[in-house]
Amino acid sequence: MTPDRFFSLMLLLESRDAVTTQELASALGVSLRTITRDLNWLRDAGLPVTAQRGRLGGVTMLPGSGLELTRLTPGERDQLSLTGLDEKQRAELNASVESRRALSKIVATQSRRGHELLPLTDVVHVDSRPWLQARASGTTPASLIGPVRRGRQLRIEYDSSRESCSRDLVVDPYGLLAKAGTWYLVADCARIPRMYRLERITAWKAVDQPRRIRENQTLATVAAALVDQWEHNHAIEVSATIDQTQIERARRILGQRLVQDDHKESATGHKVRIRFLHLEDVRTLLPFGSAITVHGPTEARAHLRDLATNLAHHYAPSPTS
Repeated sequence: MTPDRFFSLMLLLESRDAVTTQELASALGVSLRTITRDLNWLRDAGLPVTAQRGRLGGVTMLPGSGLELTRLTPGERDQLSLTGLDEKQRAELNASVESRRALSKIVATQSRRGHELLPLTDVVHVDSRPWLQARASGTTPASLIGPVRRGRQLRIEYDSSRESCSRDLVVDPYGLLAKAGTWYLVADCARIPRMYRLERITAWKAVDQPRRIRENQTLATVAAALVDQWEHNHAIEVSATIDQTQIERARRILGQRLVQDDHKESATGHKVRIRFLHLEDVRTLLPFGSAITVHGPTEARAHLRDLATNLAHHYAPSPTS
């Protein structure tokens, strides 16, 4: 369990008389299996968490045995309510100092239980950054959080990967999204929701106009819809066979884009479908070489063949004189 989810779970248990595991899972955005594992972790740490079955049952914590929150300032409570952020991301929001101060106040009030257990934050450290990730350029989350919280429109200069020059856009921001180790600005542009990678925002300034977001839409609802659209919408679906030795690597690299048709090993490998937003994106398969055999559609096979031919020509030996 990550430290931020630990505090969020404790806050939920402190604020309610009884809560079901389904309610806890929904509030924290995790699975029932994860919540069960987290509750077992709390019990193992010596916290008196109990669960009662039945219509009037639920998960409870004995009064006075949880977190002492009365010493926290409103800002410190606000910081602890953020879920899903690791220390690096809190630092990028300029939130790590206030979070640590809140944590120190809470830890100071906790009596040492049982066998002198160390606090979870002393023995659990979370770093969600991908390995070998280069330092991000562009706009930082901390620089944008002020204007976003004031509810102002933003004029941004955005360097899109699919266009030759930067675009100048006026957007109505909902807020910031941390997804898979990357920060995004979630905003409407001409009333259409978009996600803008912060590392591609090369310049920005606040506009002296309040944001005009769509009615009944929040950061959570818009971000969820955009993530679902990104993961499931696609222009081309490739059918392929992946060698048995490469299926795990393919799952890591392709993620949600890969759908496995069979889960049994065979002599020919695993049959899969791979979804891409654009035909050009099939170049992602080149590093697998012959470990992936694409069966269709025809345009995907033709494009891979052209890419491989161009690559072979690029590295062909120079003619000797």
